[in-house]
Amino acid sequence: MSLILLIGILGVSLVILFKHPIIDSFENNKLLHKLKNTMWFQNHWLSGIFLFVMNAVLFSSTCLVLYMLMFFFIPFLHILVMVFAVIGSIFLWIVINKAWQGTKSNRLKMGAVGSSFYIFLTLVFVYWFVTLKPSYPGEDTFMRAIGLFFTIIVTIVAFITCLVITGYSKKKVAH
Repeated sequence: MSLILLIGILGVSLVILFKHPIIDSFENNKLLHKLKNTMWFQNHWLSGIFLFVMNAVLFSSTCLVLYMLMFFFIPFLHILVMVFAVIGSIFLWIVINKAWQGTKSNRLKMGAVGSSFYIFLTLVFVYWFVTLKPSYPGEDTFMRAIGLFFTIIVTIVAFITCLVITGYSKKKVAH
């Protein structure tokens, strides 16, 4: 499990490192053109709230799919779902980056508001980790603690990636 987490962090780091060629390849996208031509989306607060809600929807739908997969005995399918969730999130963040136009400071505000969803999740998971207690006397909570620790790492990486892609990645800023 820790190898999968390490590979995921390495993959996301490569996406951040090569973000400009990846972002530049997104030109012909319907969602991109819809958001770019929508007036409310150019407000950094509204677009940040939109990004926050979209992050929540993507995270919740991934959790729902993973929960449903618990009832099937198909090995490694949950890993594939998580890979597609990461790819979908990065795709959404790139589309939002390309569609939003404004100053660097407002871009950073939009990215901070939108990626703060993952900070809230991190705080929830840290609280669960700190208050972790056995359900019955003698229960070993080690595996639950490891799961929460990995989840905290994943949400921190998601926060950083979302903020870097949406808040810092525009080469030319339209004024």
